[in-house]
Amino acid sequence: LHCHMVVWVEGGLNPSELRERVLGDNSAEFQARLFSFLDDTISTSVPDPPSDWHPPDPSRKCAHLCVTRGIDPTGSDDVDAGCRQMNLHELVAACQRHVHSNTCYKYWKGAGHLKKCRFDLDAANVRAKSSVDPDSGNICLRCLDGLVNNFNETIIKAMRCNMDIKFIGTGQDAKAVLMYITDYIAKTPSKAHVSYAALKVTFKKLSQFDTRLEDMAQWAHRTLQRAAFAMIAQQELSAQQVMSYLLDFEDYFVSHSFNELYWTGFEHYLNQLDPSPEC
Repeated sequence: LHCHMVVWVEGGLNPSELRERVLGDNSAEFQARLFSFLDDTISTSVPDPPSDWHPPDPSRKCAHLCVTRGIDPTGSDDVDAGCRQMNLHELVAACQRHVHSNTCYKYWKGAGHLKKCRFDLDAANVRAKSSVDPDSGNICLRCLDGLVNNFNETIIKAMRCNMDIKFIGTGQDAKAVLMYITDYIAKTPSKAHVSYAALKVTFKKLSQFDTRLEDMAQWAHRTLQRAAFAMIAQQELSAQQVMSYLLDFEDYFVSHSFNELYWTGFEHYLNQLDPSPEC
């Protein structure tokens, strides 16, 4: 279980403005405030347990922390602060601490090649404090534990599931996130071989004429209908896409009107006017 969300910070600077402020002549005070905000928002290590905490007995079968209700944050102050701290420590340890598996080395080329976790999680990836690359303006956040996915304390207490929070501080990061979100919401069509396999199974099932049908045309119609259903069943649809269709929302929005351009004919016309050896 994990959550996907994007949080816009009110009054936040865009990547260009942020870079200009970070690399400005009088940037020390701004950098200090920015790092203080980021270090407070993004946690990079398992919180310390209470001093009187004892590890749970491994022989006891307990429900995973993700499926148990946390301590009510709106409750009275009578709840011992140590209990809250213990719950947070165990939750983060259960959800955020990375354990290497075969998935980490999915693209490893074998003996003789560097074996590195593709999620870039390693015990050696430790940075004591946040800093700024003076050349690129990129912000390098602190990392107190290289095997812990970044998290926000408030969100993980509320959602009680794995998360990997990232600060979007550059235009490149913003583009990557937009691409990821778009790709995640707009599922790609089924692969051709998947569709063909579904069609093959469908036609095999319907190869014999059903005597209960009145004529061949009805049988053909039923066959095509089943084939269409088989292909649709293989198509992934995101929850956002389904919701949009059910509520009859638009599937695209534009700020201007555009004329259609038939590129192939246009390119052919230009090439006749001025042939291009490169093309």
